[in-house]
This record gives sequence, C-alpha cells and structure tokens, in this order.
Amino acid sequence: MIGLVRGEVAVRRPDHVVVLAGGVGYRLAVSSETLRHVPAAGQEVTLHAHLIVRDDALNLYGFATEEERDLFLLLLGVQAVGPKVALAVLSGGPPRELMHAIAAGDAARFQAVPGIGKRTAERIIVELRPKVAVADVEPAPVGGGPADDPRAVARDGLLGLGYSAVEVESLLAGADGDTAEELIASALRGTRR
Repeated sequence: MIGLVRGEVAVRRPDHVVVLAGGVGYRLAVSSETLRHVPAAGQEVTLHAHLIVRDDALNLYGFATEEERDLFLLLLGVQAVGPKVALAVLSGGPPRELMHAIAAGDAARFQAVPGIGKRTAERIIVELRPKVAVADVEPAPVGGGPADDPRAVARDGLLGLGYSAVEVESLLAGADGDTAEELIASALRGTRR
C-alpha cells in the first residue's frame, strides 16, 4: 500500500498532480482543497496517499493532510459515494470544517456538491455523524438534555436534516432501534415507503 508520496511536482492540474519520486511519476487524483497546498511544478511536495485497486486500474489519491485522507476513507464507506464524489465533497472546504458540518447535520452543504442528492446527503450525515463525533470533533449541542437519550438525539438529528417538528414526531413514532443512529436510519427508511 502506498501511504505517502514525496518528491518534485512534475504536473499540476485542476483534478490531479504528478509527483516525480525516485524516477517514477506518480499521478495522484486530488481535491481542490489539497491542490491549494501543492506548490508549482519543479518544487518539492509531500502528499498522504491512498491506493484503490480495481480490476482494470490502480488509482492513487493524494491528500494534503492525514485528516483529509481519513475523511476520504470515511466517505468511501457511505453507500453511493465513490472516490470521485468523495473528492468532490473534500473540495468543499477544509476537513475540520466538513466534519463540523457533518456533526451539525448540515445536509444542505453536501447537497450542493455535484453528484450528491438529498438522500445521499442525508446518508452521509446519518452514517458519519457518530464516527466524526468519536473523531473528537465538537458536535453541535444536543438540545441541552442528556446525550444518552437516543430518542432525543435522534429527534435533534432529524430536525437538523430539515424535517419539521411534526414530521419528526411522526417519523420517530414508527422507528425502531436502540441507538440514535438506528432510530434515524429506521425513520429515514420509513420515508421511502
């Protein structure tokens, strides 16, 4: 696995860079956020990397920070989010800012990304919110009550996704689960019936 590429920038394009390291030019797909940190051709750069092996290709992705690479990997774990969409999400701002948006339930921010609709944006929030909170991002306050009440946390999460209080109560009435994440997922599945 290639985890880090250090060398001279040979090519710098809007969607990728080529880094010359040890006589080999590594083409790394990058987000526009990472591209801001890549110097001009001829200068040295160090990029964190992730290699995705497919039957027909070896695709290398480059990141300015480990934090950005970690968020990329989290995004790949979300259904309907592939590497191109994940890079598009990462192009939307610094990783910490994106993690705060996830923790705050800001689905609209992700709907603005090309290739992401309402359902995928909601899925990103629901699936990644608990993981981002664990990653030591200060999540938005949860209604001032104890965070160990799953229904209260789920209620706040659905409100954060843009549902009205009446819709939230209706959704949660038919939802099953022991954790806030299970309750939200169950409630959102109910909207597709």
